[in-house]
Amino acid sequence: MEGSRYEEAGVSLERASSFVRRITPLVKKTFRANVLDNFGSFAALYSLDSTKFKEPVLVSSTDGVGTKLIVAKRMGIYNTVGIDLVAMCANDILTLGATPLFFLDYLAAGRLNVEVATQLIEGVVKGCEAAQCSLVGGENAELPGLYGEEDFDLAGFIVGVVEREKIIDGSEISVGQHIVGISSSGLHSNGYSLARKVFFEELGWDVSIYVEEFGRTLGEELLEPTKIYVKPLLGITRSFRVYGIAHITGGGLLENIPRILPKGVKATIKRGTWPIPPVFEVLKERGRISEPEMYRTFNNGLGMILITSEEDSQEIIQRLRGSGENAYLIGEIEPREEGEAQVVLKDA
Repeated sequence: MEGSRYEEAGVSLERASSFVRRITPLVKKTFRANVLDNFGSFAALYSLDSTKFKEPVLVSSTDGVGTKLIVAKRMGIYNTVGIDLVAMCANDILTLGATPLFFLDYLAAGRLNVEVATQLIEGVVKGCEAAQCSLVGGENAELPGLYGEEDFDLAGFIVGVVEREKIIDGSEISVGQHIVGISSSGLHSNGYSLARKVFFEELGWDVSIYVEEFGRTLGEELLEPTKIYVKPLLGITRSFRVYGIAHITGGGLLENIPRILPKGVKATIKRGTWPIPPVFEVLKERGRISEPEMYRTFNNGLGMILITSEEDSQEIIQRLRGSGENAYLIGEIEPREEGEAQVVLKDA
């Protein structure tokens, strides 16, 4: 039979075709007027309405979900990590003030499980809907020999747009400006290798264990999707002058905030000005993780940081809270002497 030798080698064209048939109606739910519907072609087409922009700049980012996928596998729940995938990419381009346009995913597996893969794409669709962008295509690859039969990986790529004159690059951050923190929904998609080591290896906990501090099972806590900040943040950047935005991902507050700071300034963060979710406290205490490592590995309850003027900070916080986000004034920009750290933690 034609193709049978390929299937003997571990690759099934029929599984791939079945998967595409199942996800096509899901993907098309995210299409907007700018998408030229040629789904299934070699490439996607997206029409940029040039009349809306004076000097549009395309902004892109790519990311993965990391070892959070192992938790999904342990739970047997696959329809949330796709949200994480979109969130990690969409939140990255938000830091430059960009509006998400379209997204593509990449799914690789040792052996394509159509049911699991469909659930993964269901999550990506939910993420795209929350990020207000279109899922215009992607790639699924069956890679026997590179992955184990039940192993898979998920990655994605996003493209957005921003007016050149409205790019937020941190260059105008200056002494006296305020630092506003927006709450995370938990670990997001970072630090899972350490979290898994503490919870699964050192403590010997199973995903089904009920954790009193969390008010739910360990697995439910660890699978909580990454928050997507597109809607509230675009509302802020369109109404207020924001001088810098940092997405708190791998590297935590200590490594991500310096990515937007110009020379001569530092970010002074006041501990105790925002609530730290229980998952971080449990990790710190049960995992015997030092405070510096906690702040260099995890988001510690803050998923996004905004640098704003002193005059606007309280109104921005109130606007964010009105849109359902928990936002806090957590510090300010101060002068930095040569040799000083770019992020300083102090007690409130």
